[in-house]
Amino acid sequence: MSRIANSPVEIPNGLEVKLDEQVIIVKGKKGSLEQQLPKEVEIKQVDNVLTFAARNNVKTAKALAGTIRALVNNMVLGVTAGFEKKLKLVGVGYRAQIQGKVLNLNLGFSHPINFNIPEGITIEAPSQTELVVKGISKQQVGQIAANIRAFRPPEPYKGKGVKYADEVIVRKEAKKK
Repeated sequence: MSRIANSPVEIPNGLEVKLDEQVIIVKGKKGSLEQQLPKEVEIKQVDNVLTFAARNNVKTAKALAGTIRALVNNMVLGVTAGFEKKLKLVGVGYRAQIQGKVLNLNLGFSHPINFNIPEGITIEAPSQTELVVKGISKQQVGQIAANIRAFRPPEPYKGKGVKYADEVIVRKEAKKK
């Protein structure tokens, strides 16, 4: 069983953590995030260290303590440094450009795809075939990157599509006569 809940989360200087009964709010230089806490998890703040423990000795409570510890750690990292995912567009004529709060994608379809950028997320296009999704919420950054990738996932024969920058596409051999 994982023992991730046993390791504490250190709060860096300049970060404000507010603990209510069932809500934790983390405020930093990049923004503010909040997380609902289950009743089975107990959080204690001593100086600049958060410790997590299960209120009872049930397996699900121990698992929830580890999950909440990981979520709070991601909140602390998000409001201090932020998260980013890089995407690459591979294919002839595949392009991306940003116009205000709309991402325009040309992915080989007969029509362009217009993707509205949600609040709290910034998308940059360093070139026409690269995208960088940035934000303070790790879950939201990953979900937006997955939504963009879902418009045209990479295919295994030529490798065309939208892929993560660090993703390796396993190629298949073409059919032989």
